[in-house]
Amino acid sequence: MKMMVLFVVPLLAGLIIFAAPKTRTSNFKLLLVFAGSYLFAITVIHILPELYRQYQEVELIGLFVLMGFFLQQFLEYFTSGVEHGHIHHDHSGHSHSHVQSEISALVLLSALCVHAFLEGGMVAQPAQASFDYDVNAILFGIALHRAPAAFALMAVLSDQLRSKKRAVPYLVVFSLAAPLGLFISEYLIEIDILSDTGLIFLYALVSGNFLHISTTIVFESSPEHHFNAKRLAVAIVGSLIAIAVEYIL
Repeated sequence: MKMMVLFVVPLLAGLIIFAAPKTRTSNFKLLLVFAGSYLFAITVIHILPELYRQYQEVELIGLFVLMGFFLQQFLEYFTSGVEHGHIHHDHSGHSHSHVQSEISALVLLSALCVHAFLEGGMVAQPAQASFDYDVNAILFGIALHRAPAAFALMAVLSDQLRSKKRAVPYLVVFSLAAPLGLFISEYLIEIDILSDTGLIFLYALVSGNFLHISTTIVFESSPEHHFNAKRLAVAIVGSLIAIAVEYIL
């Protein structure tokens, strides 16, 4: 079930590009704000407190969170922020060769897949874990953030490759990255290579990714710090749903 969600959600979100020739920027940004605020809240109120509660050497947890944060910063040099919904079109007027376009697309896809692979590994759940966490809440957050990322990926590659159909194989590979991460993590857990401690460090690493992506989304949702009541309301709703998932469900 988890693998199906991780695969189907970004795939369908990316294919929406065929039914939406013109992106409705306002609605797209509101979805991003909602996803970002949910992701930030679930990281702060659920994932990190659980990690610090279960692992005594808290400095190591903080170290892996920082590593994840700066790993995401590094990946964005190659993705230009596609994972948090940035859609960049080439307005330079320069025509790129087929080979150049393919290489650029592969670099973008590879960087996105690294992040997606780590996210997938995060929802692996050992049968006998020493710590308890709501994997469905995290799965929901990952699906929320991967949907606009997949749409942005298709928008960027359709423009870059000059064809929506040529971009579809890249979308399929991107959609498979997280399920593959989940599959490999579960296999490593089963054969006792990935221990509870290793899983905790993986959670901390991806939490750093989440903090970078979610805060970037929230900061960029208010350019020049202009107040926007609608976006603030959407952000609050996203956070409240994360709180409800943690404390009510």
